[in-house]
Amino acid sequence: MIKSVSSIITPGKTYQYVDNGEPMRGGMKDVYFGPDKSYVVAFYREKQDFNSRERLKKLVTTYYDSFFNREGGDYFKELYCWPTDMVEENGKVGLIVPAYNKNFFFKKGYATSEGIKGKEKQGLWFASAKFRNKQFALRLDESELGNWLSYFQICVKIARGVKRLHAAGLAHSDLSYKNVLVDPVSRSATIIDIDGLVVPGLYPPDVIGTADFIAPEVLATKHLPLRDPNRKHANRTTDLHALPVMIYLYLLYRHPLKGGKVHSMDTEEDDLLSMGEKALFIEHPTDTSNRPKLDQVSKWALPWADVTKLPYTITGPYLKALFDGAFIAGLHNPNLRPNADQWEQALLKTTDLMQPCSNTNCEQKWFVFDNTTSPKCPFCGTPVKGTLPVLDLYYQFKPTVWKPENHRLMVYNNQYLFQWYVNRNIVRNEKLTDEQKVPVGYFAFHQSKWVFVNQKLTSLKDLTENKDVPVNTMVDITDGKRLLLSNEEGGRVVIVTMANK
Repeated sequence: MIKSVSSIITPGKTYQYVDNGEPMRGGMKDVYFGPDKSYVVAFYREKQDFNSRERLKKLVTTYYDSFFNREGGDYFKELYCWPTDMVEENGKVGLIVPAYNKNFFFKKGYATSEGIKGKEKQGLWFASAKFRNKQFALRLDESELGNWLSYFQICVKIARGVKRLHAAGLAHSDLSYKNVLVDPVSRSATIIDIDGLVVPGLYPPDVIGTADFIAPEVLATKHLPLRDPNRKHANRTTDLHALPVMIYLYLLYRHPLKGGKVHSMDTEEDDLLSMGEKALFIEHPTDTSNRPKLDQVSKWALPWADVTKLPYTITGPYLKALFDGAFIAGLHNPNLRPNADQWEQALLKTTDLMQPCSNTNCEQKWFVFDNTTSPKCPFCGTPVKGTLPVLDLYYQFKPTVWKPENHRLMVYNNQYLFQWYVNRNIVRNEKLTDEQKVPVGYFAFHQSKWVFVNQKLTSLKDLTENKDVPVNTMVDITDGKRLLLSNEEGGRVVIVTMANK
C-alpha cells in the first residue's frame, strides 16, 4: 500500500512510501522504502521533544546546506548518508534519507552460502579476523574482501568524514562499524545514522555509543546521573577515540584494548573496567600486562591476534605515532588524542610507503615497506627482490635552501606520479579537481633499470646531470639522483635512495 507524507520544512512537498505493514526496524525508527527505492522514510517510534525536533530541522536545513551546497559538496554526498528532509504523520516525526549505494550490499557474502547476500556491508564484517580466516565456516568470499591497501583508502574516507563534521562543530557520537558501511571492492565508505549527530552545547547526545568504540571516560562515568557535571558525554574527543579504534580494527583485525588482562571475575564489570577506567593498549610498549594470551584467543582470530607476529608497527611510522597518541598518551587524556586531519594525512603518507607483494597468493597483496636491510612482506614472508627507489620530498624553505618534508614515496613498477607530489601547494584532499587527479608521469623498471617517464611536467629537471627532461622523454632513476619536479612556486625536489641494494 502506497502512502503519502508531508514535509515539515517545505510546505506542500510530499513523499510517497510503501507500507506493507512490516517496516524494517532500526534501533529507534521504522523504515519504509519510497516506491522507486531511491530513498527511505524513517519514522521515529518515540515522540520527539522540542529539542530533538529542532536538532533534526537543523540537520536537514542549515547543516545540509553548509555541507553539500558548496565546493566539494558532491564528495561528501557519497561519504554521508545524510537526511534530506523532515516529515510528520499522525504526530510521528520522520526523516527522508537517500538509499545506500548498491556497492554497500553484499554481492556474494559468505564464501560457502548465500546467508548474507544482498545484506548491508556493515563494517563489522571487515573488522574481524574470523570472517577472513580460510578455515572459518562463515568466512566472507574473497571477492568481497579487497586487499590491505583497500582498507587504508577506506580509513582515509572515514577520517575525512569525521574531519568535516568536526570542522562544522558537530560530533557523530556513535562512530562505530555499525554506523559506517564499507566496501573494500570499490574502496568506499559511507557514514550513516547522521540523525544522531551531536551539536555541542546545544543538543546533548541521545546515546553513549556502541560497545567497542565508547571512549574510556564515557564508560567510566556512565553510572553518574545524566546531568551530573562529572558525567562525560559523547563529543568531538570521544569521536577521536572511536576513529582510531576503527582504523586499528580495519588494518589489524583486532581490538586495541581487548587483551588478556582480567580486572574482575564478573564479566560485565571486567568489560566496563577494561574498556573504561582501566583501559590499556594491548601493544603498550612498557606495560605488557594486556597482551592477548594466545592460548585463550579463538583459533579463528589468528594470526592477527598475535601482536608479536603482526605488531601495529607494520602499519608504518606515521600511524604508529598516532596510535601511540590515541591509545597511550590520549587514552585517558582526551585532549591529547590526534585529530581527524592528522589521521587522514598519516594514512595518505602511509599509502605512499606501500609496496605490492610479489607473491600472487599473498592474502593482503600490499604491505608497508619498512626499509630494513632485508625487507619482506610481513603477511606471507616473501622477500623483496631487487632494488627499490625511495623518493624523499623536499620543499624550498628560502632561495637555495631546501628542507625535507618528512614525506617519502616508495616506487614500484608502473607507479604513477601525481601533482600533489610535484607541488606542495596542491593538497591531496577531497577538494582535488578532476584535472589534478591526472597522473603527470610514471615509474617503470625498464631494461633492467628504473626510469621515470615524464608525461606532463613542463619544467622537470635532472639536477644531478644539470639537464632538462622534456615531456614524453624519460630519466634514469639512480641512487642519489636529484630531480626538480617543477620550477613553479611550491615545486618540489626529490632525492632518490636505492633501497634493498
